[in-house]
Amino acid sequence: MYSSTVRKLLAIGTTMTLTAAALTLWSGGAIAAPTPADPGLNPPEWTATQDGPPKYPGVSVENSVPITMPDGVVLRGDVYRPADAAGVPTADQNPVIVNITPYNKLVTTLVDAAISTPTLSPLLLDFINSLNLTGTPLSGLEPLQNMIGGGLPYLFGVDRTLIQSGYTQVVVDARGTGTSQGTWGVFDDLEQSDTPHVLDWARSQPWSDGKLGMSGVSYSAVNQLQVAAKQPQGLDALFAVEPMTDLARDVIAPGGGFGVGFLSLWLALVNSTKFIPDVQSMLRGEFDAKWLQDRLAEPLTYFPELAEALFAPSESALSAGTRELTDPESARRNAYLTDASAITTPTFVVGGWHDLFTNAEWRSLDQLSSLGADKKKLIMGSGFHITPGADMGGENQPPRLDVLQRAWFDKWLKGIDNGIDRYSPATVHQLGGGWVQSGTFPREGQEYRRLYLDATSSGTAGHAVADGSLSSTPPSSFARWTIAPGLSTLCSNDATQASTGMLVILPMCTDDTRLAESNALTFTSAPVAVATDISGPINVHLNTQVDATDGFFAVMVTDVAPDGRSQVISSGSLTTSLRNTLDTAQSGYSANGDLTDPVYTLDLANRALVTPGEVTALDIGTHATDAVLQPGHRLRVDVYAFNFPKAISLGPVSADTGLRPEHVVIDPNSPSWINLPSNVAIG
Repeated sequence: MYSSTVRKLLAIGTTMTLTAAALTLWSGGAIAAPTPADPGLNPPEWTATQDGPPKYPGVSVENSVPITMPDGVVLRGDVYRPADAAGVPTADQNPVIVNITPYNKLVTTLVDAAISTPTLSPLLLDFINSLNLTGTPLSGLEPLQNMIGGGLPYLFGVDRTLIQSGYTQVVVDARGTGTSQGTWGVFDDLEQSDTPHVLDWARSQPWSDGKLGMSGVSYSAVNQLQVAAKQPQGLDALFAVEPMTDLARDVIAPGGGFGVGFLSLWLALVNSTKFIPDVQSMLRGEFDAKWLQDRLAEPLTYFPELAEALFAPSESALSAGTRELTDPESARRNAYLTDASAITTPTFVVGGWHDLFTNAEWRSLDQLSSLGADKKKLIMGSGFHITPGADMGGENQPPRLDVLQRAWFDKWLKGIDNGIDRYSPATVHQLGGGWVQSGTFPREGQEYRRLYLDATSSGTAGHAVADGSLSSTPPSSFARWTIAPGLSTLCSNDATQASTGMLVILPMCTDDTRLAESNALTFTSAPVAVATDISGPINVHLNTQVDATDGFFAVMVTDVAPDGRSQVISSGSLTTSLRNTLDTAQSGYSANGDLTDPVYTLDLANRALVTPGEVTALDIGTHATDAVLQPGHRLRVDVYAFNFPKAISLGPVSADTGLRPEHVVIDPNSPSWINLPSNVAIG
């Protein structure tokens, strides 16, 4: 019964508002009552079901169960089953939820212990929920505090309430990680081929009723989509928090800018946790010598490629393995692509506007083209990679993550008609506003319009290298502005994004871009007179010059408040020599032919170097957003020559740029602009 108590503590401060929240639907300022076909934003019955009394009083855990792959490699998984009060597992057959992780299932065990210990977790959660850090130097910790209340620990760890309601959960270490044998392939074909075998194993166990779901966060969400695209037998539901479908474009080198900040942290995390031995087996006097042999054979997966990408002076200096990563036709790059259109399994996707994988998440409804609206759902919160759910579970918010997951699995694995199939396909937290629901994303009612970059001062960015303006008409005079690579972006929302959100504790950087803009060219619009929605991807068409044979440009699009605070709503980057790798078939265009969503193949072997001093037009796509500029707020475009640690130029590119200053050309005859979707004209 203690799990139910913990759930109630998670809802402290919100339980009295659940019913009211469910009876209203916040939609762009409009309040609409739910109908039988529309369960509303937060149906109270879903939370009541999750927080209600359990069917089974206990949970049984069997640690490090061996699962042998066809090539003899042994993966190890922990099996959590419903049990009686004494911990004896039930003989009942139940649906099985599989989670495949690279972070060592011992971490899952520790998270489970922290949130399920009867004497500790209620006190800990009560203390966390009682903290009010608003207005203090620690206010940046609030998203982390709220993330706990939003249910994320139960998806990253083990949801005992879900298990006690009649599910079995299996947490498996991916090949070459954690306690599993083999070498880590980082989503390679061999690793992907393991997942169907794990599912077959789970389905054939005596405690399985044959129904299968998959759950998990980040890596564990990516492999859900990967296996579902292969349409394995009997995979009935996915609940994917922060997935992606193109590792190269989304994370490794978005726009050709190397994602060194995230990659170095992530590779260090997985490579370190894969050396933590199987503690449970060792306590039984067992030790897997093959596991140790495999770890010693490849102790630092992908670190050689990371170093080469940073420091190699040319493409010819790259090893064959690293060149595979830069070749869009290679087997390795193809393994990083997931054809979501092949997925026929009901799929619930949760993402965030400041998440690392935003570029894939916002596309999910379109990419899951084989699924009807009843079988695909998208929630986009406002948080970072480590804070999904931080803005969920409260008044005028969607339910907690664990509540949504339970409702989704109850529908598709148990056939319970709880209405989640009628939940809005797109539920989005607008940056600068509240939650909105719609049938599509981007939302309807948006029109793409140009805002032109102009050298005329806006009078709002004296802190920047240069202060220009955004106008609905082309500029009347010529200007050439210069920007040099710098490190001001170390204090920025993009740096927080690259750190997976760990820098959220520094709100002066995360919530305000002005320090980063001290080494940026800025272009700012006039204030808007009415609330203005921006929904969809954004493209910055920039005329540039470099003093070398290559360049690297990064842009941020921000919402500028009347008090001067500049908050990022979208960002992107592009290597000058990769402008010719535009994939016109996958890119998006507005009615007048302007690019709205440029997609590049990022083929390093086919770079198109430039002549120093020649004017080169770049289309720099920034990820989609859903934001609202409140009356009196302005839109701003920042231009940088460096964006460390989120994205910097690759080694061969840096060798050609020489990290020299770069230039933006403002020309009335060939203007630069931002192509922006909005419901009201800006400027």
